[in-house]
Amino acid sequence: MSGVTVGDVVKVMDRAYPPYLAEKWDAVGLICGDPLAAVKKVVLALDCTLEVAEKAVAMGADMLIVHHPLLLRGVTSVAANTPKGKVIHTLITGGCALFAAHTNADSARPGVNDKLAELVGIVPGRPVEPKLFGLDKWGFHVPAEHAEEVKNALFALGAGAIGDYSECAFEIHGRGQFKPSTSATPFVGEAGKREYVDELRVEFVAQRGLRQKIMGTLRETHPYEEPAFDIVALEPTEKLDTAFGLGRVGELPEPMTLREFAQQVANALPETEWGIRAAGDPDALVKTVAVSSGSGDSFLQSARKLGVDVYVTSDLRHHPVDEHLREGKPYIVDTAHWASEYPWTEQAKEILDQGLTGVTVEVLRIRTDPWTISAHKCDNN
Repeated sequence: MSGVTVGDVVKVMDRAYPPYLAEKWDAVGLICGDPLAAVKKVVLALDCTLEVAEKAVAMGADMLIVHHPLLLRGVTSVAANTPKGKVIHTLITGGCALFAAHTNADSARPGVNDKLAELVGIVPGRPVEPKLFGLDKWGFHVPAEHAEEVKNALFALGAGAIGDYSECAFEIHGRGQFKPSTSATPFVGEAGKREYVDELRVEFVAQRGLRQKIMGTLRETHPYEEPAFDIVALEPTEKLDTAFGLGRVGELPEPMTLREFAQQVANALPETEWGIRAAGDPDALVKTVAVSSGSGDSFLQSARKLGVDVYVTSDLRHHPVDEHLREGKPYIVDTAHWASEYPWTEQAKEILDQGLTGVTVEVLRIRTDPWTISAHKCDNN
């Protein structure tokens, strides 16, 4: 046995794609499966269709990781004679856990949008819609001999991360004092008697979305019954070029026509019946590009405000595009939703390969794009 559990895989995924980055309406994380169950094989797909679930079980997978949550919309039953229930029963009966990383993977860095940006030919820069959370500045007091244990537990959550640096902290030696009440159970000292202890004050910063996890872990690992700590909310200071958020912006190495760029996108993305559509002057030159994986027509105005030449996204509707183009750029490249996001599975595989030992990770080569036919009018004469 590898010794890796479902819970261990979840930790690796959550570090790469923090759940707090998910949109409020989203439902990410473990969908079914025992966190304590052993994992030897993980498979990846974009959607958890019945075909995908059956293939994962047939391959002997212990865990299936997808992008789109199976139970995103409310259900009142997962009985085996319902479509989604049959998928759940197939996985549970086959001993395969199911996990989803959705809009948190869209906003993470690297994430779904970074992969899409690279494929269409740009270096992923700032998000189209940044998520500027700001940081919390933490400080806690702890006996010196227990400091490493507490710090390591907090660092494992992502505390102390600043840009490309991790486990960042500052320590100050001092003397703490307290007087336990008669109902207290002090780790050091006696009830009703003032106590003095040589302590360290440890300071670090952390993403605000980690506040509850850090607070819980600090209380669990700290030796004191009532650990002393403080939290100060800092104003957002993230650099836009490296901020979390939906979509990415970048520049092509050289200008090209919209027609050429649309073909470049078609050549780079997985093939679908939907293909690639573009809206705008085919012969106009484009250089600055914005991308947004999945359904992105809600960001048309954001892309315009950024002054990009062309915007790549999916699931575009007639009226929003028509009204948008009446105001000018950016031109539009419309891809199949599945094609814009499926390449993420290779990125997630790399993250799992690096983060897990003794586990086989494979990407399922199943096209779950729902469109199966593309027809054009032809002259039968």
